[in-house]
Amino acid sequence: MKPISFLISLFALIILASCSQPKNFDVLIKNGQIVDGSGSPSYIGDLGINADTIAAVGNLEKATGTMEIDATGLAVSPGFINMLSWATESLIEDGRSMADIKQGVTLEVFGEGWSMGPLNESMKKEERESQGDIKYDIEWNSLNEYLEYLTTKGVSPNVASFVGATTLRINTVGYENRAPTPQELDSMKLMVKQAMEEGALGVGSSLIYAPAFYSSTEELIELCKVAAEYDGMYISHMRSEGSRLLESLDELIQIANKAGIRAEIYHLKQSGKENWHKFDDVVAKVDSANAAGLHITADMYNYVAGATGLDASMPPWVQEGGYDKWAERLQDPAIREKVKKEMITPTDEWESLMQAAGDPSKILLVGFKADSLKYLTGKTLKEVAEMRGTSPEETAMDLVVQDGSRVGTIYFLMSEDNVKKQIALPWMSFGSDAGSPATEGVFLKSSTHPRAYGNVARLLGKYVRDEKVISLEEAVHKLSQLPATNLKIQKRGSLTEGNYADVVLFDPATIIDKATFEDPHQYSEGVKHVFVNGTQVLKDGEHTGETPGRVVRGPGYKKE
Repeated sequence: MKPISFLISLFALIILASCSQPKNFDVLIKNGQIVDGSGSPSYIGDLGINADTIAAVGNLEKATGTMEIDATGLAVSPGFINMLSWATESLIEDGRSMADIKQGVTLEVFGEGWSMGPLNESMKKEERESQGDIKYDIEWNSLNEYLEYLTTKGVSPNVASFVGATTLRINTVGYENRAPTPQELDSMKLMVKQAMEEGALGVGSSLIYAPAFYSSTEELIELCKVAAEYDGMYISHMRSEGSRLLESLDELIQIANKAGIRAEIYHLKQSGKENWHKFDDVVAKVDSANAAGLHITADMYNYVAGATGLDASMPPWVQEGGYDKWAERLQDPAIREKVKKEMITPTDEWESLMQAAGDPSKILLVGFKADSLKYLTGKTLKEVAEMRGTSPEETAMDLVVQDGSRVGTIYFLMSEDNVKKQIALPWMSFGSDAGSPATEGVFLKSSTHPRAYGNVARLLGKYVRDEKVISLEEAVHKLSQLPATNLKIQKRGSLTEGNYADVVLFDPATIIDKATFEDPHQYSEGVKHVFVNGTQVLKDGEHTGETPGRVVRGPGYKKE
């Protein structure tokens, strides 16, 4: 027995010796405030990265790193997830994703109703013709091909997408106000199946806009049933965020229930002062649905103004058939009179953001396609109407025709108190609802909403540090592990050994948004270092030029 005992003892000594040997990592982050994404209390510790993976988290005082960063005074957190990104074109123009990388965003999630695939030839032609400041060739057809196009080209953040219900409808039905035929619905469902198997996160809708407005609840349920087979999510800009907010939430819950699918509310808000009181009823409905076994969540941006286009001030019927038909109708005097009347008449039939804003002085014009109209950027609809001597409604119609676009518009709609109360909801995550521009080049040709540069930093600075709406740990959880869990994304969202090394180092004492409505093209401050898949893309606040972003795929992904 002695030889066996000797061998056991020798083996134990070897293991003990190997454990006590200092470890070497590709990257060693030391002495940081570890905020791991779980919501648990933070602690002072270290983090080691090897290749693209988090190799160790905790007390690594005997370890060394090929690269070492002293994170004293800095929070070390998982990379942040932008649940509603419109960086679909800005990343084509500039893969560095400057505005979001400087806030620690390492995953951009696309697909609010419109997705960059599946496209047919007619859709590709329309997209090329509608391009504004950013011009690009459309070298893809499917959604997966678009995402692969981005990462092959080179982007700093990871990218993921829902397949857009609007895109599916245009691909089959076009812009007509009618139900799909059984054959068209089957085609749409097959497109959902393909997208899910290629890694889409689920189905996204945006129901206040034509032609998505024409989709029935039953149509959306049928699409969501396919996504549910792949454990996907339904995510929606609901039919109303104002006068019919509660009824629209009922529809989302009904879709989730009937399709057996998780569901999320895009950019939850109560639009228009007369609807601000509905906050408690919204929370009660979501909590009740979750208590009944559904999984309903929401995301938001941290501002009292939204941004979309002048199309959100006009009835959907005038927009049927797409932009060309819309612009043609707006030049018919009889139609103009009807549209003008409907723009100023309260109704539950469609969502008017002009009425929700309450006054044309609260409608800011920020995105013109035509160079001849860019001088109006930053002016309110009221100011332009006074300049032209026409009513705000007529001015809006004229601008849509003259610009060849829906005209990018900011609407002041929400209550600051409700913004704070939403931030504190346990099922709330965050999305900018914007691109990721840079303070240079083509991006300066147009204005934007400050959320493009400041949504995350505003949360961590204004609402966490300064106003203490929620704790730092809770905020990081809602920016990382919570959305990753909701989306069922694997190996991301927390500082966990074995996860991909999407890591952010920021200064909790200084992080802040700088962008304003008057001067939005300003980077946020306070994020020092960012790693994506183990590669450093931000060093001492400056972009390294690295583009290690990958396609992040949903739970239904089937490898070829």
